[in-house]
Amino acid sequence: MKILMIEDNRSVCEMMSMFFKKEKWDATFAYDGEEAVEKFAAEADDWEMVLLDLNLPKKDGMQVAADIRRISPTVPIIILTARDSESDQVLGLEMGADDYVTKPFSPLTLIARIKALRRRVQLSGIANKAEQVTSEFDIQTSHFKLNSKTREAYLNGNLISNLTPKEFDLLKTLASKPKQVFTREQLLQLVWDYEFYGDERTVDAHIKKLRQKIEKVGPKVIQTVWGVGYKFDDSEADDK
Repeated sequence: MKILMIEDNRSVCEMMSMFFKKEKWDATFAYDGEEAVEKFAAEADDWEMVLLDLNLPKKDGMQVAADIRRISPTVPIIILTARDSESDQVLGLEMGADDYVTKPFSPLTLIARIKALRRRVQLSGIANKAEQVTSEFDIQTSHFKLNSKTREAYLNGNLISNLTPKEFDLLKTLASKPKQVFTREQLLQLVWDYEFYGDERTVDAHIKKLRQKIEKVGPKVIQTVWGVGYKFDDSEADDK
């Protein structure tokens, strides 16, 4: 796996370098925000994982996340934050990150998070580029279609573009059982593949971004069931 770790603390980078070598992962390090964007852009199609510290010199980590997402809508991003504010963590997720780890962290915990996120990507079929893709949709309703192999989703015939891996998995989970209400705890287990220790803000942040992308091409189909969770319902999503 080819990893870009963006972290200005060189001691942390040196420590993680040893763990990456043990896993036989190819890691590159960037020590400020401007360097990070330049390195990512230079090999945009090759990176398989980005680890991003929010507190960076020259360019803030939030802006770096936004720049990376403009270059690649799908590369998995884990943010590393020492900030105490919950809003910073949620904002990082809203900027397009797939997960976050709060500093100080255990290297083994970070490795586990990387493996969990990578496993979700692999199971979704992103890594299997050699497989011949059919035009069949594995989820299809009157207004919505989703193909897990191509990682494409359509509402009223319009492509819902620039979905991150987690956003696609979240949409697939909800759409697989239309009108069924999923609690935040259920979505954490089904989509994130590990316990988030009750951090329901993760789900809310991803739902917000997912809705924004869906509503660029069609009506609201992810609905909030107050006090319970979320559901997918496109029964009234008439063509525009």
